[in-house]
Amino acid sequence: MLMRGLGSHTQQDYVRHVRRFAAFLGRSPDTATPEDIRHFQLHQHENGVGPATINGAVSALRFLFLVTLKRRDLARALVIIRHPRKLPEVLSVEEAARLLEAAPGIKYKAALGVAYGAGLRVSEVAHLKVDDVDSTRMLLRVEQGKGRRDRNAMLSPQLLELLRLWWREGKRRGVMLPHGWLFPGRSCTDPISARQLHRAVQEAAEVAGIRKRVSPHTLRHSFATHLLEQDVDIRVIQVLLGHSKLDTTALYTKVSTRTIHAVAGPLDRLMALMGDKTPPE
Repeated sequence: MLMRGLGSHTQQDYVRHVRRFAAFLGRSPDTATPEDIRHFQLHQHENGVGPATINGAVSALRFLFLVTLKRRDLARALVIIRHPRKLPEVLSVEEAARLLEAAPGIKYKAALGVAYGAGLRVSEVAHLKVDDVDSTRMLLRVEQGKGRRDRNAMLSPQLLELLRLWWREGKRRGVMLPHGWLFPGRSCTDPISARQLHRAVQEAAEVAGIRKRVSPHTLRHSFATHLLEQDVDIRVIQVLLGHSKLDTTALYTKVSTRTIHAVAGPLDRLMALMGDKTPPE
C-alpha cells in the first residue's frame, strides 16, 4: 500500500476491513472462496451495514486479492453497491454568518472560517500550518489534500484578518509554535482533530438555532454553492475545491437556489401567452 502511494488513513481502513473479513471467515483470508465472499457480503446487508462501508470493504478486499494474493478470481466475486447520491445540505449566507458568530472561541471561529471562506475539507483545515498562510499572494497552501495532491486555496482579506486575530491570541496563550500547526490540538505539537471540529460545528449550530444537520463539510458545500450563485465559473470552483472531475463540482448546480430561480418555468410562459390572448372588455 505504501509503494502504491495510499494515504495512512486509507491503509488503516483497508487493514480494518480485511481484519473484519478474516474474523467473519474464522481463518486466513488467503483460503477464501467466491462463496465465502458472497456470504460475507450478504452478512453485511443483513446486518444493516451502509453502502459506503460495504464499498469500502470491496476496495480493501480487491486490493488484498489483486495485489497481495494475486487472486483475480476472488476479486471478481466482489459486488459494488450502487446507491443514489443525496444532495448536500447547504446553509444560506445568513445561516453561515450566524454559525461562525456562535463558534465556541476564536480558534474555532477561525478554523470554521477557513472551512467556509476557503472551501477546505475538515482534514485540510486541521493540517494547515502557520507557514501555509501566504499573505503576500493571498493564498492558503494545502499540502497533500485528498488524493495526495497539493493545491492553493483562496484567502480573502476578511479571512486573513480572522486568522491574524487567532494568531495573536494563540501567541498570547503560548500554543502557537514557530512553523507549527495553525490550529493546535490539546497538545501544541498535534493538530486539532476532526472530531473537535465536528463538535464545535454542532455546538455552534445549536447556539445559532440552525436546525439543519451540519458538519464542517456543510461549510465546504456552502462555499461552493454560494460561489456558484455569485456567477463564479464552475471550472474555477472545481480548482478551488480540488476536485479531479467536473462532474463532482456540477452537483452544486442542483442545490443552487439562484440557478433554479433563473429558469423560467413552462407554466410562466403559458400564463404569459394566455394573458396576451385575453380579449379586451
